[in-house]
Amino acid sequence: MLDTSAYTAFLMGNSEIKLSIQQAEEVFLNLITLGELIAGFLMGKNEKRNRAILQDFLSSPRVKIVEIDEETSERYAVIVSHLRARRTPMPTNDIWIAASAMQQGLKVLTTDKRYLEVPQIITEYYQAT
Repeated sequence: MLDTSAYTAFLMGNSEIKLSIQQAEEVFLNLITLGELIAGFLMGKNEKRNRAILQDFLSSPRVKIVEIDEETSERYAVIVSHLRARRTPMPTNDIWIAASAMQQGLKVLTTDKRYLEVPQIITEYYQAT
């Protein structure tokens, strides 16, 4: 599952993330990631171009969108509880992405090391270049 930072790093040419995506049989994004990407496009200078690039990426038969549902909410609550007990802050959207990955049994591909604080998921972390 890609988080927003991984998608951005992929577009910026991060070779490790690019290789990881190319080698994956399937690539997943959830609706939270899509919302973050579109919000970034709206605030940027190349909205139309960025939307077209995203649409092209999403049109690949290997790319799947993961829905958020009641079960995701349960996973979200578990992660929030764990992070609060450890006094480890994490942005809400990232927790939703982690919960979605936890629910689906997917690893999170990211350049955000905060995901490493979530033991309920597998994280494939790469430094942004």
